[in-house]
Amino acid sequence: MTHFPRQESPRAVALLKNLLASEASGGIVLMLAALAALIVANSPLADAYFAGLHTVWLGLSVELWVNDGLMAIFFLMVGLEIKREVLAGGLASWEQRALPGFAALGGMLVPALIYLAVNWSHAQTQSGWAIPAATDIAFALGVLSLLGKRVPTSLKVFLAALAILDDLGAVTIIALFYSSGLNVSMLLAAFATLAVLVLMNRLKVNRLLPYLLLGALLWVFVLKSGVHATLAGVALALCIPLNSEKDEATSPLLLLEEKLHGWVAFAIVPIFGFANAGVSLAGISVDSLSDPVPLGVALGLFVGKQVGVFLAAVLAIRTGLAVLPKGSNWLQLYGVAILCGIGFTMSLFIGNLAFPGAPHLVDEVKIGVLLGSGLSAVLGALLLRSATKPAD
Repeated sequence: MTHFPRQESPRAVALLKNLLASEASGGIVLMLAALAALIVANSPLADAYFAGLHTVWLGLSVELWVNDGLMAIFFLMVGLEIKREVLAGGLASWEQRALPGFAALGGMLVPALIYLAVNWSHAQTQSGWAIPAATDIAFALGVLSLLGKRVPTSLKVFLAALAILDDLGAVTIIALFYSSGLNVSMLLAAFATLAVLVLMNRLKVNRLLPYLLLGALLWVFVLKSGVHATLAGVALALCIPLNSEKDEATSPLLLLEEKLHGWVAFAIVPIFGFANAGVSLAGISVDSLSDPVPLGVALGLFVGKQVGVFLAAVLAIRTGLAVLPKGSNWLQLYGVAILCGIGFTMSLFIGNLAFPGAPHLVDEVKIGVLLGSGLSAVLGALLLRSATKPAD
């Protein structure tokens, strides 16, 4: 069996630094894309914007190509990051994964419970319970980057690790709760393709092209199977070899991750944001914000995330299962917990899955996500700014 080092290799460290840098910069681009979508959706260009999203190309609408196609590449990137961090990176040992692991668990459980509490008497909207359970790593790191050296690197690493584990939880939720109408023959074809990918990994096939070609075929089968197509990206990522430290110069996983970072951060995620953040604010009032869906999503993100992440982290640290990130204090940790309420990309994505065929509920999800994420970004940034002074 291939041996994976328990400590981060130099190339893994370099990849983590690139991740922090590209995600942070990409997060700023994502903010601009979301703002642009809101402006366009509430301007004379609104009809053209929404019509463009529903334009059919090669059998799928532009919106589906973005949400099922481009986002499969995003999930491929997520899968690569998860595998690298767990096998040879910042989540390779119990000590490294304890704090972000507990924090991610608390940060998924409490928001979901808050959403369900708000929607308890509305059976038709309870399927949105997972919407506020996700953290947007790009958006959150983008806010942190605006604070410069006021935030210790250890907290940025903590946030990145928490968001990666959060993504793993979101992928699991999508697979278990948001797949329906399964096509057995297509599902069997997908499993057969996956089996070939696993066999290639076992035979130590190190060329990327065969994996990518079979990955494209896997995506088609998964798309037609009833399981959400983006999960094909994660499945493909887990089959791509990482290799041991002595062979990492030729590692297909590290090579693909390096190639995808920029495209995902600066193109795919902003395109998704532009395609999904656009919502007409006409008719939106204070009263409408108290409807179960937007209220549950906003409270789940803004209140549930900070409470769940911070209390779980405190519990892990106080019981000796984890330690406070190096060079940080409790107030800074709380500030990062608030930033975890920025759920943008994954929350919008799950919202589309939770309410298929109900555009009015999807619009309500968007309002709740924008409100909860916006409040989390502003309050988290203000708290972190006041909690520390810039480092020399």
